[in-house]
Amino acid sequence: MHSTHLLLEEPIRMASILEPSKPSFFPAMTKIVGTLGPKSRSVEVVSACLKAGMSVARFDFSWGDVEYHQETLENLKAAIKSTKKLCAVMLDTVGPELQVVNKSEKAISLEADGYVTLTPDKEQEASSELLPINFSGLSKASSFLLRTMLIAVKPGDTIFIGQYLFTGSETTSVWLEVSELKGEDVVCIIKNTATLAGSLFTLHVSQIHIDLPTLTEADKNAIGTWGVRNKIDFLSLSYTRHAEDVRQAREFLSKLGDLYQTQIFAKIESIEGLTHFDEILQEADGIILSRGNLGIDLPPEKVFLFQKAAVYKCNMAGKPAVITRVVDSMTDNLRPTRAEATDVANAILDGSDAILLGAETLRGLYPVETISTVGRICYEVRAAIKVKASIIICFTSSGRAARLIAKYRPTMPVLSVVIPRLKTNQLRWSFSGAFEARQSLIVRGLFPMLADPRHPAESTSASNESVLKVALDHGKASGLIKSHDRVVVCQKVGDASVVKIIELED
Repeated sequence: MHSTHLLLEEPIRMASILEPSKPSFFPAMTKIVGTLGPKSRSVEVVSACLKAGMSVARFDFSWGDVEYHQETLENLKAAIKSTKKLCAVMLDTVGPELQVVNKSEKAISLEADGYVTLTPDKEQEASSELLPINFSGLSKASSFLLRTMLIAVKPGDTIFIGQYLFTGSETTSVWLEVSELKGEDVVCIIKNTATLAGSLFTLHVSQIHIDLPTLTEADKNAIGTWGVRNKIDFLSLSYTRHAEDVRQAREFLSKLGDLYQTQIFAKIESIEGLTHFDEILQEADGIILSRGNLGIDLPPEKVFLFQKAAVYKCNMAGKPAVITRVVDSMTDNLRPTRAEATDVANAILDGSDAILLGAETLRGLYPVETISTVGRICYEVRAAIKVKASIIICFTSSGRAARLIAKYRPTMPVLSVVIPRLKTNQLRWSFSGAFEARQSLIVRGLFPMLADPRHPAESTSASNESVLKVALDHGKASGLIKSHDRVVVCQKVGDASVVKIIELED
């Protein structure tokens, strides 16, 4: 006997899955942050990354000098000019990151069941028997507890070492087990055979408090020179552990001219940051969930629970949530694994605002293809859940109104039309708006447009209609809207906030 009732409603028509993806697809609501580096710094490659969907360029200062990053940024500016696509700039700090320094850059082979010693003597040459590190407190013989975080390792503790932005491959990263402490040195048993190649490796010790400042002197120097010169839109505060870390960073930025406008994204990378997540979220402008390091601190079965809980809290607070480490295999391969593609989709369905690509674009073989692949996955997820192909246009000066609309996750995109304001510092006049427009590039569903400064935010009906026509034309050119679409417009007329619905003609 066949039931006439379906037990479950089909969420997506199977026929729609079998249809080929459109070559010119609707822009994805979820944004893509790409890390620029050796494989992605030429004007040609950066231009291709922008066309593929990158909206924020990340500059990681844990490697490379100011001159190198400046050259890359100049190439980014040229690419923005040629492609006519907006792109924000994010400076990622080093923070209290433990590092193994390999000055000779010779490959280091480590054999399973052998022994290797970690030493704070950075003058030593890195070898298969000895690895110099940048921290002298790893072997402090103390049982003192700081907010449940130990300040020294003990026999039996595990230590992870991998190439910067490691891919997770067991042949390029190594797990160690602490065997004994000898003064300031830590002797470890090698748990798997691996070859460490390059000049810099990240060292991660589970649930150990690292007595180093979150914003180091090197970070302050990079921000005070390169950051100020280039008026960075976002600061990624690595290894954020407490709300005070964010407050101190904001105080530092407030003294650096235009950087008082820079938004701070707290990067959660350890149990310590996870423990204080709520207070950090309250202080930060956004959150970056560093799943690589958290995956070492947390049992694998706990990582997805943390991700869902953290993204939900960010959504409720109306602050962007950025997810890392989604398509690691594309560092060396043209296609992601099935599990990675599903992981990207789940991150989007959880409510993530952006996907951050690290090694995949920094030193990966296929930076453009990676951005394009992630963009297509983001688009297909959106197409499956969208209700109708319409748009919200929001006129704003500060960007707050548009971000507030985006907080409630509308199924349609939000075109944020930023109206510049004239401001002065008593020495010169300038227009605001550029920061506000670029900072929308990391928020899910927001597509910014910087309006002509001759059209104020609060104006006559005639000038408002003029700005609206420009916005609609921009939306059509960008592929956001088409003929016969309905458009919701939010704007201020005098002291009143007005919402109107219009239908586009041919």
